[in-house]
Amino acid sequence: MFPPRRLVDSENADIPAANQFPTGAPRMPQNVIVLVGRVLLSIMFLVSGFGKLADPAGTAGMITNAGWPAATALAYLAGLFETVAGLAVLVGFQTRIASYLLAAFCLVTAFVFHSGPINVPDFPEAANGLLSMFNQIMMMKNITIAGAFLVLAGFGPGALSVDARVGKAVAA
Repeated sequence: MFPPRRLVDSENADIPAANQFPTGAPRMPQNVIVLVGRVLLSIMFLVSGFGKLADPAGTAGMITNAGWPAATALAYLAGLFETVAGLAVLVGFQTRIASYLLAAFCLVTAFVFHSGPINVPDFPEAANGLLSMFNQIMMMKNITIAGAFLVLAGFGPGALSVDARVGKAVAA
């Protein structure tokens, strides 16, 4: 029914067969999946970045509570970074660099802002327990997203990206 496929692509003979697609395997679904993944990863950072730039007070308060100086400036810098890096991942421009930086950003924010229990004075114990659980979920979410960015950095942005277009233009 389907034509037979060789297990190893001769152009990539130095890459182990387990790490290759069979010769003639359709590439478009893989590239669409990577594109959708980039879109989904970038949404959070675009929304968060624009939010910080539009109203940095909430982020500045969180930065102040963590004991960091220059909270308003850091809130604006975080908003600018999230917006620019989110756009880079979205369109697939300098994707590996943006992915490494966003992975580091996620890990730093996970451990600086979301580690440890929360104890708000004058809150009922149950409410503090829920806040601590929510904080742990946020920490695990950031660690997971960092892992996704490392996968994107390792495997690249796919053919449906600015990086791929620029690479083809340079090679041609």
